[in-house]
Amino acid sequence: MELIYGLVTGVLFGFLMQKAHVIRYDKQVGAMRLIDFTIFKFMLSAIIVGMVGIYLMRDLGIVSLDVKSTSLGANVIGGLIFGVGWALAGYCPGTAAGALGEGRWDAFIVMIGMLVGAALYAEVYPALRSSVLIWGNWGKITLDGILGLNHWVVIVALSFIYLGLFYLFEKKNV
Repeated sequence: MELIYGLVTGVLFGFLMQKAHVIRYDKQVGAMRLIDFTIFKFMLSAIIVGMVGIYLMRDLGIVSLDVKSTSLGANVIGGLIFGVGWALAGYCPGTAAGALGEGRWDAFIVMIGMLVGAALYAEVYPALRSSVLIWGNWGKITLDGILGLNHWVVIVALSFIYLGLFYLFEKKNV
């Protein structure tokens, strides 16, 4: 049943990405050039919905969270790989899948590149596990844990901040 939930939410997310035009190349380039904030607005909305949904389901006992350890080395290197891949391909993983769903063949090549990258990562993982992945290991931290606040206080505060950013982007028409 969990796979069905994943499939349904994935299809819904893809549908919303397509309707919001975030899988269009001009939106991707505009985001990288910081002149079109459509993707940022879409992600701010998704983050708010995700925060509320996940923590509501957690509080209701429907799901449990397994927080991974925070590794600065892994985040920095992963972020660099992600950013370079996005800049070179014009797609992030989610938008590449959405573009492939629209029938864009350039996205197919990007998806193959992601699979090759995942295979390479699997091959070098044993070496990374004892080096890069432990650099700056901060353990299992969360923002509410760091601040010592109830998670709903953090969610409400972040939601207001994100909605404020969304409003600012809309007001500046970017």
